[in-house]
Amino acid sequence: MAQKELPSWRFRMVGGTELQGERAPLPVCILLSVYNGEAYLNAQLDSFLAQTHSNWIVYWRDDGSSDASRAIMLSFQANRGLGRCVEVLSDTERLGVAASYAHLLAAVPENRMVAYADQDDVWLPEKLAWGVQALAGSQTTPMLYCARQYLTDAALAVKSQSEKLRRSPNFASALTQNIATGHTLLLNPEAARLLRSAPIPKAVLHDWWSYLLVTGVGGRVIFDERCVSYYRQHGHNTVGVQRSHVRRALAALRRGPRLFMNIFATNVASLMEISDRLTPESRNLLLALQHVLQRGTLARIRLLRGRRDLVRQTRHETWLFRLWFLLYASRQPR
Repeated sequence: MAQKELPSWRFRMVGGTELQGERAPLPVCILLSVYNGEAYLNAQLDSFLAQTHSNWIVYWRDDGSSDASRAIMLSFQANRGLGRCVEVLSDTERLGVAASYAHLLAAVPENRMVAYADQDDVWLPEKLAWGVQALAGSQTTPMLYCARQYLTDAALAVKSQSEKLRRSPNFASALTQNIATGHTLLLNPEAARLLRSAPIPKAVLHDWWSYLLVTGVGGRVIFDERCVSYYRQHGHNTVGVQRSHVRRALAALRRGPRLFMNIFATNVASLMEISDRLTPESRNLLLALQHVLQRGTLARIRLLRGRRDLVRQTRHETWLFRLWFLLYASRQPR
């Protein structure tokens, strides 16, 4: 299957340079895509300034906001964040979440650590420091750091913590579930390079695709059991978190298998297009999945029996995945 070409982004950097933001070599590049986020944006920007790891620079773009988001960012760039911001412009105003972050990533220089940020969350002061320390080491292996979060209401009142990790991250489990919450992610330079070279499927967000690629090539995922951020849960989240297992299961049952399994099949098809970069083990699993997704229930049962690593973080979530996998009748995307 022919590999898809990456979008030919054309970007301009304005309102700052990376050299202005450097206090030491190789600052962490924070990627921030904003869209109608005026209500919470300043709190997130304040948390950048409060980082104990102070060597960072923000690469940001406004994705077609109709509120004051871009004005807030320009004010930050000219005042509190002077010399530590790069606005990245594009020919297209509205790209959507995944494409906007891909565009930002394309603007980042080589050999930089990259952190994803959301406009409506707040980072703990140690967030970047913990991630940078965790990723110190190999310069040739793609590495991804992610962590737990405090789940809050819109006013940042903490309601609970996100789930602990129950199973170690690997490629097979990455296909069934994303554990890498976007605003906690930090990528080492090799992982950032990998992400720049591979297209993000339209139906998948940037954080899940990052997790899939790093595990697929045999990279390393480090999950921090500490909470590193306050994750607002409000009516406008692109992706929210439901703490209750029962409510999550009921919501999944109401949605039915089609939405998830369409994304699952899209991931398999998209990863097959770059399978030459993946490990032989990852490639073999994708080939087996691609084969059974075109066949009936008996073939899928046999695959599940042979691939006990196709699991989610909890037992009931694993059984729900298996049920969806067996019930799914749509053809694999082409």
